[in-house]
Amino acid sequence: MTTARTVATIAALTLREASRRRVLWALAVLTVALLVLSGWGFSRLAAESGFGTLTSGQARLVASQLLNLVMFGLSLIAALGTAFLAGPTLSGETESGIALSVLARPVRRSAVLLGKWLGLVVFGSGFVVLAGLAQCLVVWVTVGYWPPQPAAALALLAAQTIVLLTLGLLLSTVISPMASGVVAVGLFGATWIAGVVGGVGEALGNEGVARVGTVSRMLLLTDGLWRGAMHAFQDPSAFASFGPEGAAFPFLSDASLTPTYLAWAAVWVAMVWGLAAASFLRKDL
Repeated sequence: MTTARTVATIAALTLREASRRRVLWALAVLTVALLVLSGWGFSRLAAESGFGTLTSGQARLVASQLLNLVMFGLSLIAALGTAFLAGPTLSGETESGIALSVLARPVRRSAVLLGKWLGLVVFGSGFVVLAGLAQCLVVWVTVGYWPPQPAAALALLAAQTIVLLTLGLLLSTVISPMASGVVAVGLFGATWIAGVVGGVGEALGNEGVARVGTVSRMLLLTDGLWRGAMHAFQDPSAFASFGPEGAAFPFLSDASLTPTYLAWAAVWVAMVWGLAAASFLRKDL
């Protein structure tokens, strides 16, 4: 069997295995609950808060900020799901002895790791894109707002998922499945908080505090990609309406991501995957 065929087979098996795990049902329940609650909330906003009396610009501003808030909830659900999928997919099979039976054959460990990573990427990205599109449709139906760059926003949310599952895969090669999920989600939350702190520092003109957010977004890219997605979801006039103080608002982004940052994201994923492969090669099965 060629390496490419091995990778494709492992990816398909990983995708099938992920679809059977209980975490999928948890993701589905949480996502449906978020869609239902946000749909009810947006409909109540339109019916009871005088939303219809606002100017078109004001209405778009309010809707876009609330959409960013809801999408953060979706990104958190995706983070929980992918982090706790990546760990058991590799570390769980190692502990149970399944990996030993597979790798006893003439199959490269790097091919197995790449196949599992690709399977998780398809699963996580597909979930985020479908759930995010459903959320955009809910907002459009209830309040008539459609984000200016939905494709770019959903692609960045998918990239955020890929970053987190790659990190989770690396962690699963050195610690237990549960611990790898906890650490990955903890780092996700810590990076977001650091980004909020950096935004406050930027609004106050404190370069030292602002640098906290900048450094955190370079070390772990989840918050940087999230801010790029927010910018694509929000109304173009949103940041101008808030002024310089808008940088302190956690659900507002002042600029789109640069090509340099996107290139760094690709390099970061490749580097972390390489570290995971090196760790997996040295791991005793």
